[in-house]
Amino acid sequence: MIEGEEKISPKFTHPTGYGFSQGLIIAPLPMASHPPQAAPFPHPESLMHLLIQRVAQASVQIDSQTHGSIGPGLLTFVCAEPADTTETVYKAVAKLLKLRIFADEAGRMNRSVQDVGGGLLIVSQFTLAADTRQGNRPSFIGAAPPAQGEALYDAFVTEARRLHPDVATGRFGANMQVALVNDGPVTIPMRL
Repeated sequence: MIEGEEKISPKFTHPTGYGFSQGLIIAPLPMASHPPQAAPFPHPESLMHLLIQRVAQASVQIDSQTHGSIGPGLLTFVCAEPADTTETVYKAVAKLLKLRIFADEAGRMNRSVQDVGGGLLIVSQFTLAADTRQGNRPSFIGAAPPAQGEALYDAFVTEARRLHPDVATGRFGANMQVALVNDGPVTIPMRL
């Protein structure tokens, strides 16, 4: 310690183990030998995952055959979790259709897919629930079980078709090849 310097107890601890007080490094602090364990999945609240991409065009193939395609619009990957319900689906579809990510006359993102008359390509993707916090192999236990996931995906498609005229889909559980031209690029992750 330098003469005239006060010993100050750290008020904050940075992950590196150094204590901070009023923005100055004071002294290294001992770190735990193991980082704290992450909270396990599944989360108790509904956390339906959507990954939304604004596209100039998109298509999905199954067994080398085009199953669904759109021109300008939204490619939406959907993943349900165990706590999700049809209420979650209704909220997700309503939010998706009103999401203002298309340009207006001034070039600002101010228009929805409904405003511009764009298409929707809806593809199931349970891997959006991947938990990569531990190890190198993702865990998918956060995804809804297959029967529940399929029912919620079908409800999502049904609700989208009820509210929007141009809806194409993949097929739940199929091995699909998805092709797209991302416009922007604009990619929006959404959880609700």
